[in-house]
Amino acid sequence: MDLHFINRSATILDALGSLNRLSGGVMTLVVTDDSGVMVGTVTDGDIRRAFLAGHHTGESVAVAMNHNFTALNGNADVAAIRSARGKGIKLLPVLTDDGTVERLLDLTAVETVLPLRAILMAGGKGERLRPMTLTTPKPLLKIDGREIIDYNIENLARAGITDVTVTVRYLAEQLIEHFREERFGIKAKCVVEEKPLGTIGAAALIERPDEGNTLVMNSDLLTTISLEDMYLRHVEEEADVTIAAIPYTVSVPYAILTTSGSRVVGIEEKPTYSHFANAGIYIFSNRLLNTLSADERTDATDLIDRALADGLKVVYHPVGGTWIDIGSPADFRHAEELMRHHRQLQRR
Repeated sequence: MDLHFINRSATILDALGSLNRLSGGVMTLVVTDDSGVMVGTVTDGDIRRAFLAGHHTGESVAVAMNHNFTALNGNADVAAIRSARGKGIKLLPVLTDDGTVERLLDLTAVETVLPLRAILMAGGKGERLRPMTLTTPKPLLKIDGREIIDYNIENLARAGITDVTVTVRYLAEQLIEHFREERFGIKAKCVVEEKPLGTIGAAALIERPDEGNTLVMNSDLLTTISLEDMYLRHVEEEADVTIAAIPYTVSVPYAILTTSGSRVVGIEEKPTYSHFANAGIYIFSNRLLNTLSADERTDATDLIDRALADGLKVVYHPVGGTWIDIGSPADFRHAEELMRHHRQLQRR
């Protein structure tokens, strides 16, 4: 039985023992009645308040429990989880229609539970990183002692995404071997791309229902993007495609002319232009992904162009925080320095 559960007939002393066994984890007990229906929660603070009110250890834990608990009814709604997390709730029960506990969400281990499948594209050769990639696929190169792809697997795990497929081609056997074991609680599946299918064509090799959405991303990125924020933008916009985007600034070192025919109608000295660039992270509707063919090469930009031509809704979501495309030795060194800096901050 889960250590977080206690029957309402147990004593306060029993509850103290149960809380002691949770030391190092989330110190919250879920109180249920004899039929398993949730009736409250108990923490150390609840018990202290019960003692101050004159109760003693031999009394029922029911006298100390919090009746005004927060729980989800029926499903792990993303907005509701976000609200609970904002209130500082660390253990969030998900209840069935009859009030019994279906599962417990430890919000110290996961931030949310996104209703997404995920595909990590890992078939490229990483030629700009040679000689490092001559014998090791780029996603398995280590940054600060951890494989690049595993940073992304951890990000997926914290977002509650567990249905993960990795598309592989170059040195595929190494990636297949890497994912024989669970990574951060995720047992990823590997699909071999027998011929080059572009930056998204390999998604055609993966079966999925027409309903729902799939996160597709390059596996060689280091990013702290909030997948929750991106998903909520996708849902709120009722989008068919959401593209993660990074600010990109171009500074022109010359005076730029504005012309009309042969006439100059304006001049701007060394202007700077700001744009949003594709970050290689997308949420696609499954219906759109299911239009891909495994017999043809398709890049993500091709599929997005097709969606735009068909009048589908395509939106962007700005990336907040870190985003590094590890495409060159300079990018690799920068990523190593950044992760070392993050590790030093965590130690303070």
